[in-house]
Parts: sequence; C-alpha cells; structure tokens
Amino acid sequence: MKKILIIHTGGTIAMAEDQKTGAISTAVEHPLTKHFDQMKSMADIHEDFLFDLPSPHITPSHMLDMGIHIEEKLDQESYDGIVVTHGTDTLEETAYFLDLYLDIQVPVVITGAMRSSNEVGSDGLYNLISAIRVASSGEAKEKGILVVMNDEIHSAAYVTKTSTSNVATFQSPQYGPIGILTKQEVYFYHKWISFEKFRIQTVTKKVLLLKVHAGIDVEFIQAITNLSIDGLVIEGFGQGNVPPVFVDPIITLLKKEIPVVVVSRSFEGVVQPTYDYVGGGKQLHDIGVLFAKRLSGPKARIKLMMLLEAKYSYEHIKTLLEL
Repeated sequence: MKKILIIHTGGTIAMAEDQKTGAISTAVEHPLTKHFDQMKSMADIHEDFLFDLPSPHITPSHMLDMGIHIEEKLDQESYDGIVVTHGTDTLEETAYFLDLYLDIQVPVVITGAMRSSNEVGSDGLYNLISAIRVASSGEAKEKGILVVMNDEIHSAAYVTKTSTSNVATFQSPQYGPIGILTKQEVYFYHKWISFEKFRIQTVTKKVLLLKVHAGIDVEFIQAITNLSIDGLVIEGFGQGNVPPVFVDPIITLLKKEIPVVVVSRSFEGVVQPTYDYVGGGKQLHDIGVLFAKRLSGPKARIKLMMLLEAKYSYEHIKTLLEL
C-alpha cells in the first residue's frame, strides 16, 4: 500500500454552505476528515494542515512556503506521493510555481473543489480520492506537478480555470489533459516536458500583470513607468501586439533595465513577432520585449518573478521565457 501525505491549504474543498443563507465559508472542522477511513482503504494516508486560506488570499510567498514545507516533510519521512488540497481560484498559479520550484522524484498532485462539502453534487471528496489514486500511481513520477479534477490529469504549465462554477472548469487549452482516470485505472498519454528549477529563498520581486484592451488610456500606461516594479507582463492582442500608446512607456521601462514580457490574451496559439507596425509584435521584439510563447499572463508573471529572484542574467531570462 502506497504511503501518501495530504497537505491541506484551504479553499472550497474545506468549506461548507450555510443552509439558510447559501453563503459558503470555511468549516469549523475540515469536512473531508470524516471520510478518512474510506481514504485509508486506498493508501496509507497521512494528513497535514498547512494553511486554511481561501485561494484569493494565497500569495507567491505562500507558494514558496508550500514548496519548502513539502521538501521538509520528505526529508523527515518517506512518502510515495503528495496530495495538496487548494482553492481553485489561484490553483493554477500555485501549481506552476511548485512546478518551477520543486526538484523531487515523488509525485505531487494538486486538487480542489468547485462545490463545498455539503452542496448538492459536491465534488471535493471525489477529486481528493482521484488525486490520491494518481499520486499512488507509479506512472505519475517525473511528470512535474499534476492537477487532478473531474477525472482528468493536467500539467501545471498549461492548465487554467475556465469556468466560474462548472465542475469541469480546469482545462488545458490547445494541449489538453496529459491523462485521465477511469474507475479502475490511471492513464497517461502525453509526455511531460521538463523545465529548469529555480531554487529561490524569498519572493520579493514586484512583477505587474496588465491586460490590454481597445482604447486603453495613455495616462494609465505612462503611470506604470513611475511605479516601483521589477518587471512587467503584458497580455497583448493576438500574436503579441499592443496599442501604440504602449510603445514609449515600454521603451522607458527597458531603458531602466526592467524586463517587459508579452503573452497573448487569447487562449490558444503562441505569441510571435509577426506584425511590423507601431505596437506590433515585430517592433516590440526589435526593441527588446520578451515573448513568453506558451504561457498565460499569470504564469508568465510567476516565472518572471522567480527568474528575477534567482538573479539570472537578461540573456538567461530571455532564453528561459522564450522556450
């Protein structure tokens, strides 16, 4: 029987609905602990309570604490797999942070719930059991951080929350899940791409994420140049284009040696320096803007933050972001 450590960090999976008001809040006692005996029939289960936070309260510092905590637990005792329960709003960012931070052989699986423990159709227990099954699978090793929800296994690098309330919210646009669960089996059918790990000690760098829109106010963009930031990620149009009012502020930031990264606000495709007009991707690339080809805005922000924290050179940052 596999030995699995469950690390609880809060979220809807740890909450209950008030039957009178319909409001959802943190339960006095974690609602899944009453199913402990059922889970123990599947694996040698050990529980650990690290945080009890709604995921909008989670910061990159909390993510680093999770990574350090996982390493400390593995140093203290041998486990065959780790399961982290987490709120869904920022789950994809925590998963990607841990994917870039942890350099371990033990499978780490993150899961959560879209419905609280006492709502009709609650998915928390089912997702937790699924995550335990994946963490217990020998095939889950060396596949990076995995997100397991709704019978699907996703890579941390590409998964995103696509619906505000649907239990099938987690999808990997363009790439799809890397595996699935059936009643008896865990199947993987995509190969995981390994990424360099960043062994940072703190999270202090300030990286701003900005989403473009038509007719964005020039004063707002200019104000960014006066902020105390270490980096800027822009969710641009299409293949990586921005309105012309962005160009001068971007040049100002680059002269201050503040890296500027462009991703697309589109779900599919990759950014690339194609269009040669004011604010077009080719012009941006020519002046030194970096293109994070396969990442969403939130994940590009996490990666740039960690690269800056690791004190990598501009050229190294460019190489790792433009993979």
